[in-house]
Amino acid sequence: MILSDADILRRLEDGDLVVEPLDDPDLQIQPASIDLRLGREFLEFKRANIPCIHPDSEQEVDEYVEETVVEDGEEFILHPGDFVLGTTKERVEIPADLLAHVEGRSSFGRLAVVIHATAGVVDPGYCGQITLELSNLGTAPVALTPGTRISQLIFTELKTEAERPYGEGRGSKYQDQAGPQASRIGGDHEFGGEQK
Repeated sequence: MILSDADILRRLEDGDLVVEPLDDPDLQIQPASIDLRLGREFLEFKRANIPCIHPDSEQEVDEYVEETVVEDGEEFILHPGDFVLGTTKERVEIPADLLAHVEGRSSFGRLAVVIHATAGVVDPGYCGQITLELSNLGTAPVALTPGTRISQLIFTELKTEAERPYGEGRGSKYQDQAGPQASRIGGDHEFGGEQK
C-alpha cells in the first residue's frame, strides 16, 4: 500500500517517519508523496587524465571526484551530458515497515534533468540525506538552485517489518550519510569487502 498525504502526516506526527527539516509541510506533502529539496553540496567527476574508474578501488573513486558547495543565492549549472552527485537538503529516517522510492519531479523531467540513474530505492531502516544522481539529458544547461523542490519520496508500506533493516547491524555503507557520497562499491563482497 502506498501512503497517502494523510498517512504521511500521521507517520510524521507519530515520529516513526522522519523528514527534517520539513519547513513547509503544506507545500512539500503531496497527495501521495513528499517533496525533497536540493542541498548545497555536489560531487563532480574530473574529466582530465582519467583512463577509467575501477569500481574495486574506493581510493581511486575518491580521486576522481571533487566537491562543490554552492553559496547562498548562487546556482549550480548542470550542462548537457553532465553527471554529478547532489544531495537532498532533508535528512530522512525510514522505519522498518516502509520502503521509499526517490523520483524526480515532473517539472524537472520536462527540462531533461534526471534525478537518479539507478538508485531509486531507500531501504527500510535507512537514516541520512539522500544522494541524488543528477544528469542533464537535454541540449541546454539548466541552473539548479539549492532549496528548490527537486525530488519526491513515495512510501510503500511493507506487509511485515523488515527483519534485517538497513543500518549498522548489516554493515550498511551509506547509513547516516551527510551530503552526496561517492560510490563505495569497492567495499562490496564481490570486490573482497564486507559491506552490504
